[in-house]
Amino acid sequence: MKLRIFLGVFAAIVVVWLVAPTLVIVPISFTDRASFNFPPQGWSLQWYENFFTDTGWMKAFWASIRVALLTAAVAGAAGVAASLAILKLRPRLAAAAEQFFMLPLLVPGIVIAIGLYAIFLFTGLLGTLFGFVLAHTVVSLPLVLTNVLASLRGVDERMADAAATLGANRWETFRYVTLPLIAPGVVSGALLAFVTSFDEVILSLFIQTPYLQTLPVKIFRSVTKDTDPTVAAVSVMVMLASIAIMMLAQFAGRRGRRPVNRR
Repeated sequence: MKLRIFLGVFAAIVVVWLVAPTLVIVPISFTDRASFNFPPQGWSLQWYENFFTDTGWMKAFWASIRVALLTAAVAGAAGVAASLAILKLRPRLAAAAEQFFMLPLLVPGIVIAIGLYAIFLFTGLLGTLFGFVLAHTVVSLPLVLTNVLASLRGVDERMADAAATLGANRWETFRYVTLPLIAPGVVSGALLAFVTSFDEVILSLFIQTPYLQTLPVKIFRSVTKDTDPTVAAVSVMVMLASIAIMMLAQFAGRRGRRPVNRR
């Protein structure tokens, strides 16, 4: 009983320690002064208004939205294709292929950023929309693959066999049978890819140019160059949006991992 109480208190302390620094930006975002003083001396919504009226912030915001949406679509399609291919391989090859796709989660982000920077510099992709989507897809694909594979492994293979016996070809079987069954996993993976792309800062710092700058890069540069509480307001909105999308992705992922009743 004492051990359980101790573990509960310890867990609560860890949670507070991790969450407290994030929550500090909430009151700062409502300060009435151009400083990061905590606690604020007065309250105002001017920094939220500044975000929506400043062309620089809005340009970075819409750039992040475009990149994140395209990354979610590309990573979602690639993740589904890779998952289907992995399930067709022999067990050892499938395990090796799955581990290979997980490498972006294991390799430090700065290493990936330096490698992509060298490649993009040679190919002329620095600061291009295609380059951003390609780079963000690299780090988002493992999340999509994990969710889609979990959904595919829960699908009863006899349903595809039944569709084939009724005259459906492989494309029709995938479109009308497999895809609807794994849709929750695909949606969950795509949402995670969107959040990963929208929040990505290390890769974006290396491949950005003054002509294409995402919101995380704008936040980073604003924090390092001046004391603008607009950063806190933007961070609060991004945090709330990310939490909402993550909860939606978790809900979709749970639906996609329901066990199949094989009788």
